[in-house]
Amino acid sequence: MANLKPGRNDPCPCGSGKKYKRCCGLEPAVAPVPVGGLQPQQIGALVALVGQGRSSEAEARAQTLLRMYPDAGMLWKIYGVALLRQGKEAVAALHRAALLLPDDAEAHSNLGAALHDQGRWQEAWASLQRALDLRPGDFDTLIDAANSLRALKRPGEAVDLYRRALLDNPRSVEARNDLGNALLELGEHAEAVACFEQALAAQPNDAKLHNNMANALGRSGRMQESQASAQRALALDPRLAAAHNTLGAALAALGQPRQAVASYRRALTLDPRQVEWFENLGNALRDLGELKEALGCFRRAVELDPDRAAGHFNLGNVLLDFGQLDQAAASYSRALRLQPGFAAAHLTLSMARRRQGLTAEAEACCEAALAITPESAEALSFLGELRADRGRFSEALTLFRRAIELDPDFPSAWIGIATHHKMTGGDAAWLDGVQAVLAKGLPLRHEVSLRHALGKYFDDVGEYPRAFASYAQANELTKRYGSLYDRGAVARRVDRNIERFDRQALRAASARGDGSELPLFIVGMPRSGTTLAEQILASHGEVFGAGELTFWDNAAAAFEAIAGDTAAGDPAAGAGMISRMAAACLERLQAIGGGARRVVDKMPANFLNVGLIHAALPAARIIHMRRHPIDTCLSIYFQTFSTTHPYANDLDNLAHYYQEYARMMRHWREVLPATTLLEVPYEALVADQEGWTRRMVEFIGLPWDPNCLEFHRTDRVVITSSKWQVRQKMHAASAGRWRNYADFVGPLLGLLSAAVE
Repeated sequence: MANLKPGRNDPCPCGSGKKYKRCCGLEPAVAPVPVGGLQPQQIGALVALVGQGRSSEAEARAQTLLRMYPDAGMLWKIYGVALLRQGKEAVAALHRAALLLPDDAEAHSNLGAALHDQGRWQEAWASLQRALDLRPGDFDTLIDAANSLRALKRPGEAVDLYRRALLDNPRSVEARNDLGNALLELGEHAEAVACFEQALAAQPNDAKLHNNMANALGRSGRMQESQASAQRALALDPRLAAAHNTLGAALAALGQPRQAVASYRRALTLDPRQVEWFENLGNALRDLGELKEALGCFRRAVELDPDRAAGHFNLGNVLLDFGQLDQAAASYSRALRLQPGFAAAHLTLSMARRRQGLTAEAEACCEAALAITPESAEALSFLGELRADRGRFSEALTLFRRAIELDPDFPSAWIGIATHHKMTGGDAAWLDGVQAVLAKGLPLRHEVSLRHALGKYFDDVGEYPRAFASYAQANELTKRYGSLYDRGAVARRVDRNIERFDRQALRAASARGDGSELPLFIVGMPRSGTTLAEQILASHGEVFGAGELTFWDNAAAAFEAIAGDTAAGDPAAGAGMISRMAAACLERLQAIGGGARRVVDKMPANFLNVGLIHAALPAARIIHMRRHPIDTCLSIYFQTFSTTHPYANDLDNLAHYYQEYARMMRHWREVLPATTLLEVPYEALVADQEGWTRRMVEFIGLPWDPNCLEFHRTDRVVITSSKWQVRQKMHAASAGRWRNYADFVGPLLGLLSAAVE
């Protein structure tokens, strides 16, 4: 059969408006072999009808003839093409033609093209491969086959076919463009750029080609050229949605996240079904600290494609930013079920597990990430954090430095060195490195943490004005997250606790509570010595330190939903719920405590939940760590808390929160039995380590264990920001530290009279 097809990019003669390559695939017969009584002129008449655009007539005549000649492969072939030209389902007819004409390359090619257009890639490839076996150099079939292989994630094989097609037709812009895209998938960025350059030389005003060139340049790291190419594409076609997305990627890489967000929004306005574009927008918003909007973008991406691993990974990242650990871990686990070799998801799941207190799982996930990407600066740096959690600081520093060798711009490794090491004037190279990284521009979350690390460096070397300036800049940046401190809400919660949990109500509720002595709670403000107290007690052979558990935060929220704003004085209204809370808490502590007689929950914010805890577990002991109010607040101000402590980035808000904390603790002292609450002044503990340590051990009802005095030698996991300090011998260096910053802490000075007595 003679090949009389028009060019693949010419309009199809059928009048459909489609290009020929995606509409028809019928070649007129030259010398068809008769089947039974079927005559060549009958075939020729059908071909003529199709060629004249009278496809419905051709369909009807072909159906009539097929009733007489059901095994005539040529009839099935014409019938299938007639159906195709009318936009009807044609695969069955084309499949029948291919079966009856096993050596007809065009029959297999037509079937392959139809399957290709339905996205049935594996079947398409099988048919197209058969067509190429019969006619190896057919340009159209080579292109369709290469496209199918790309869709099957086999770009290397696709590249070979595109190159074969270009040998036949070296001027084909389409083939050159497709080859460039396949090379991009293989990571051959320079070759891809060369392909697009050749294509653009032939068609310099093609907006899509300029957009593809922008993609290739971007992946080559040539971001300014990528930006220019995307802008050229948009000058040619302002409604080319993909070019807006490409421009957004270039702007994001060039450190212009707000402009990137605008481009991504424009792309999605033009085409709101693109999953990756929602992810791009979400990541740009996350870099700007606009976490709520980012969360919405990632949720939408997952709705559009629930089987895309990257969508669940991105959703997990912003959930982790919000401290929603269980939900984040679930998202990462879902990503890994979809894509087990997803190294970044293994690593972020490790981060979530660490914060959940699941140390062994965290380490296993990090090792899994490194098994896949052993030269990952991010994974090596996080492994350093895990080593530091166990007090293995020398190993941690080695890992941080190795990460910097691999990626000198990776912020977390620089931060790790400062966090787990007493900085000195000999660390000038560290200072130079950090300032170089900051000068390049960073996503908000990284800049905040790095400026906190810079503050620690200056604090360690005694340059206090520069230290405070760095901390202040970091805290101002965190305000961009939009996590606002609600003074009224905190005050109202304290009011409700005071009203609901008075002495009489607590006595009545605790009479019905569980009498287990297993739980031990350490409460107070953050940075008040709660980690130190836990480390001391966890050094006792019969005590297990569980870290900061979120159990009672969740329990209190559930209780609030039941109790509401009623002026209770009667927690018995939720007695059933409180009883269930006690049972659930004990079950969890027993599961993680390994048979210890006491299990410590050192969540500082449980100072707000003391009444509920005592109602549920009246025999539980509560240690309240007190520290000088300005030292406490300043130490909080010097930490990276992002969205988890919205009061922490503003000295006035810190003063307000501390005052509410002090008011809450005064109430608990008044209403709790003396045997329930022990108050430990941090400064007194530092001054008289053994005396106060003995008091704490006696208070929790255990015999003395001298290991408590050697707490800095205890091998256990500590993930709070105090993990380096609690591995040092007791010292008084941090007591009265605020005086170094007396010129900068005006809003906190009023707390001197608000200290917990």
